[in-house]
Amino acid sequence: MPIEDLARSDVVTADRDTSVAALATAMRDEEVGSIVITDGETPVGIVTDRDLAVRVLGAGADPETQTAADVMSGDLCLVDRDAGFYEAAELMSEHGVRRLPVRDGDSLVGIITADDLTELLADEEQKLAEIIRAQRPAY
Repeated sequence: MPIEDLARSDVVTADRDTSVAALATAMRDEEVGSIVITDGETPVGIVTDRDLAVRVLGAGADPETQTAADVMSGDLCLVDRDAGFYEAAELMSEHGVRRLPVRDGDSLVGIITADDLTELLADEEQKLAEIIRAQRPAY
Protein backbone atom coordinates (compact mmCIF):
# COMPACT_ATOMS: atom_id res chain seq x y z
CA MET A 1 0.00 0.00 0.00
CA PRO A 2 1.48 3.36 -0.97
CA ILE A 3 2.24 5.75 1.88
CA GLU A 4 -0.04 8.32 0.24
CA ASP A 5 -3.01 6.09 1.24
CA LEU A 6 -1.87 6.17 4.88
CA ALA A 7 -0.71 9.78 5.15
CA ARG A 8 -2.75 12.78 6.19
CA SER A 9 -3.41 15.14 3.31
CA ASP A 10 -4.36 18.12 5.49
CA VAL A 11 -0.82 19.25 6.28
CA VAL A 12 -0.42 22.44 8.29
CA THR A 13 2.04 24.68 6.45
CA ALA A 14 3.61 28.10 6.80
CA ASP A 15 6.22 30.12 4.97
CA ARG A 16 9.73 30.95 6.14
CA ASP A 17 8.90 34.40 7.46
CA THR A 18 6.06 33.27 9.75
CA SER A 19 6.79 34.28 13.33
CA VAL A 20 7.49 31.60 15.91
CA ALA A 21 4.57 32.95 17.96
CA ALA A 22 2.25 32.39 14.98
CA LEU A 23 3.65 28.87 14.50
CA ALA A 24 2.96 28.01 18.14
CA THR A 25 -0.56 29.39 17.88
CA ALA A 26 -1.19 27.37 14.70
CA MET A 27 0.10 24.19 16.37
CA ARG A 28 -2.26 24.76 19.28
CA ASP A 29 -5.27 25.63 17.11
CA GLU A 30 -4.72 22.79 14.62
CA GLU A 31 -3.72 20.30 17.35
CA VAL A 32 -0.52 19.26 15.58
CA GLY A 33 3.07 18.87 16.72
CA SER A 34 4.70 20.16 13.56
CA ILE A 35 4.32 22.60 10.70
CA VAL A 36 5.88 22.03 7.32
CA ILE A 37 7.59 25.14 6.00
CA THR A 38 7.00 25.66 2.29
CA ASP A 39 8.12 27.83 -0.57
CA GLY A 40 4.97 27.81 -2.68
CA GLU A 41 4.04 24.13 -2.88
CA THR A 42 7.59 22.92 -2.19
CA PRO A 43 8.46 21.74 1.32
CA VAL A 44 11.72 23.34 2.50
CA GLY A 45 11.74 22.66 6.24
CA ILE A 46 9.81 21.62 9.30
CA VAL A 47 9.24 23.16 12.72
CA THR A 48 8.23 20.86 15.57
CA ASP A 49 6.95 21.60 19.03
CA ARG A 50 10.33 20.42 20.29
CA ASP A 51 12.08 22.96 18.04
CA LEU A 52 10.02 25.68 19.68
CA ALA A 53 10.87 24.46 23.16
CA VAL A 54 14.60 24.01 22.55
CA ARG A 55 15.49 26.60 19.91
CA VAL A 56 13.26 29.39 21.17
CA LEU A 57 12.32 28.98 24.83
CA GLY A 58 15.51 27.12 25.78
CA ALA A 59 17.65 29.68 23.98
CA GLY A 60 15.79 32.63 25.51
CA ALA A 61 14.83 33.93 22.06
CA ASP A 62 11.88 36.25 21.42
CA PRO A 63 9.05 34.31 19.72
CA GLU A 64 7.75 37.53 18.16
CA THR A 65 11.00 38.30 16.33
CA GLN A 66 12.14 34.75 15.54
CA THR A 67 10.77 33.26 12.32
CA ALA A 68 10.29 29.79 10.93
CA ALA A 69 13.53 30.23 8.96
CA ASP A 70 15.39 30.82 12.24
CA VAL A 71 14.24 27.62 13.94
CA MET A 72 13.24 25.15 11.23
CA SER A 73 15.08 21.96 10.44
CA GLY A 74 16.08 22.63 6.85
CA ASP A 75 17.64 19.27 6.10
CA LEU A 76 14.20 17.90 5.37
CA CYS A 77 13.68 14.17 5.03
CA LEU A 78 10.84 13.48 2.57
CA VAL A 79 9.12 10.34 1.33
CA ASP A 80 7.66 9.86 -2.15
CA ARG A 81 3.91 9.35 -2.25
CA ASP A 82 4.24 5.93 -3.87
CA ALA A 83 6.74 4.61 -1.31
CA GLY A 84 5.62 1.79 0.95
CA PHE A 85 5.12 1.51 4.70
CA TYR A 86 8.51 -0.10 5.30
CA GLU A 87 10.38 2.47 3.24
CA ALA A 88 8.80 5.25 5.30
CA ALA A 89 9.65 3.48 8.57
CA GLU A 90 13.21 2.91 7.36
CA LEU A 91 13.62 6.59 6.45
CA MET A 92 12.38 7.62 9.90
CA SER A 93 14.82 5.24 11.54
CA GLU A 94 17.82 6.20 9.38
CA HIS A 95 17.27 9.94 9.83
CA GLY A 96 16.02 9.92 13.42
CA VAL A 97 12.77 11.70 12.59
CA ARG A 98 9.18 11.11 13.69
CA ARG A 99 7.48 13.03 10.87
CA LEU A 100 7.83 12.59 7.11
CA PRO A 101 6.33 15.03 4.67
CA VAL A 102 5.01 13.17 1.62
CA ARG A 103 5.81 14.56 -1.80
CA ASP A 104 4.78 14.15 -5.39
CA GLY A 105 7.75 15.51 -7.29
CA ASP A 106 8.45 18.89 -5.68
CA SER A 107 4.95 19.31 -4.26
CA LEU A 108 3.81 18.53 -0.72
CA VAL A 109 0.85 16.12 -0.72
CA GLY A 110 0.71 14.86 2.86
CA ILE A 111 2.51 13.92 6.06
CA ILE A 112 2.97 10.63 7.88
CA THR A 113 4.14 10.35 11.48
CA ALA A 114 5.63 7.64 13.65
CA ASP A 115 2.38 7.73 15.62
CA ASP A 116 0.42 7.05 12.41
CA LEU A 117 2.62 4.05 11.60
CA THR A 118 2.38 2.72 15.16
CA GLU A 119 -1.41 3.02 15.11
CA LEU A 120 -1.56 1.17 11.80
CA LEU A 121 0.59 -1.65 13.17
CA ALA A 122 -1.54 -1.86 16.31
CA ASP A 123 -4.69 -2.15 14.19
CA GLU A 124 -3.13 -4.95 12.14
CA GLU A 125 -2.00 -6.78 15.29
CA GLN A 126 -5.52 -6.50 16.70
CA LYS A 127 -6.95 -8.10 13.56
CA LEU A 128 -4.40 -10.91 13.80
CA ALA A 129 -5.24 -11.43 17.48
CA GLU A 130 -8.94 -11.74 16.58
CA ILE A 131 -8.11 -14.48 14.07
CA ILE A 132 -6.01 -16.33 16.64
CA ARG A 133 -8.74 -16.04 19.31
CA ALA A 134 -11.37 -17.34 16.88
CA GLN A 135 -9.30 -20.38 15.94
CA ARG A 136 -7.82 -21.48 19.25
CA PRO A 137 -9.47 -24.16 21.35
CA ALA A 138 -11.42 -23.17 24.44
CA TYR A 139 -9.55 -23.47 27.73
